Amino acid sequence: MTDKTMTPDEVAGRLRSGMTLGIGGWGSRRKPMALVRALLRSEITDLTVVSYGGPDVGLLAAAGRIRRLIAPFATLDSIPLEPHFRAAREAGALALTEYDEAMFMWGLHAAANRLPFLPVRAGLGSDVMRVNPQLRTVTSPYDDGEEFTAVPALRMDAALVHLNRADRLGNAQYLGPDPYFDDLFCEAADTAYVSCEQLVESAELLKSGPPQSLLVSRHAVTGVVETPNGAHFTSCVPDYDRDEAFQRLYATTPWPRFAARFLSGAGEHDYQSAVRTWQEEQR
Repeated sequence: MTDKTMTPDEVAGRLRSGMTLGIGGWGSRRKPMALVRALLRSEITDLTVVSYGGPDVGLLAAAGRIRRLIAPFATLDSIPLEPHFRAAREAGALALTEYDEAMFMWGLHAAANRLPFLPVRAGLGSDVMRVNPQLRTVTSPYDDGEEFTAVPALRMDAALVHLNRADRLGNAQYLGPDPYFDDLFCEAADTAYVSCEQLVESAELLKSGPPQSLLVSRHAVTGVVETPNGAHFTSCVPDYDRDEAFQRLYATTPWPRFAARFLSGAGEHDYQSAVRTWQEEQR
């Protein structure tokens, strides 16, 4: 058995410019924000990002790190459209491959199963086919002769996900209501890094929830990072809800000012300290 524990900056040190990077979570929910912030402290750029987009996309887009985004949306949930993504897109700062949510999911399934594509009904008859002229259709070889969209596999060089609990071997557990396809991101990537709210002994994972809550298996994990509050400002239910006040600050503050106050420190501790100082100012 191998101890796979790492720091956020050690994870960033394993990544390279030009990679295709998957980021788990959904919108502004259980995003691996501490790992994204570590990425921002590095010089890595020219990324192709694969994500059910939220502030992970917004931060990287505002910092100019994304070359292409592959996503069905980019939202902060309570704020419908991620503002920094929108600004980058309107400025032509990044390319966009936009899929239907179901197409995106089956692209992950195809990659996780090492298939070149999977046939799906989603997308047919919609503008998804118009805005993605490279997509192809396939015809069923059986008597039905039905036509399907051939969704290409979303293979990734690396994936970043955040779970509630994990052990040092790379087994990881979600305790909230939704897995957000984090297991597929890990399976679809060549390397996968899991941050968690708390590292526990392997036996404790079985006591914390039912077996199906053990979402991510160690065989798909390269590194594990303990990052309490590491999904902030997104939610990580049941450990904490989304920090709506801070999210509004993020969405309405000019990027240079936000980055200077909250993202200019030497590590995750500096970010968390800056957030606590801001919260105290609001009282």
